[in-house]
Parts: sequence; C-alpha cells; structure tokens
Amino acid sequence: MTTSRRLADKKVGKFDKNITRRGSVAQTSSKKSNNYPVGPIMLGFFVFVVIGSSLVQIIRTATSGGMA
Repeated sequence: MTTSRRLADKKVGKFDKNITRRGSVAQTSSKKSNNYPVGPIMLGFFVFVVIGSSLVQIIRTATSGGMA
C-alpha cells in the first residue's frame, strides 16, 4: 500500500510547521498557581503546636534542674 502524494505532502508540511515552532510554548499552557495542599489556618496551627511544645519542653527542662 502506498500513500498518495497529496497525503504525504500534507503530513510533511505539518511536520515542518511543528519543527519551526519548537520551543515556543504559550505561557498559559503551564499550570502555575499557589494551591498549597494545606491551608494557612492549618499551617499556623501546626507551627503553633510545634513551637509551643518546644517552649514547654525547654521550660520543663529548666525548672527540673537540667536532667529530667
């Protein structure tokens, strides 16, 4: 089976057009947004718990004489 000359020329033309446009991707095609997997309230709560627990541990260690 042979392809027709017109179909082959159409495919070659499409390929050549893609070659000349290589690397010029539109900026809107890339998805760039600030969607974080954790919300700001949950992140704040997490930071509060971590810093608070470390402060409580420091105070407990200081009041017990160094070695708990």
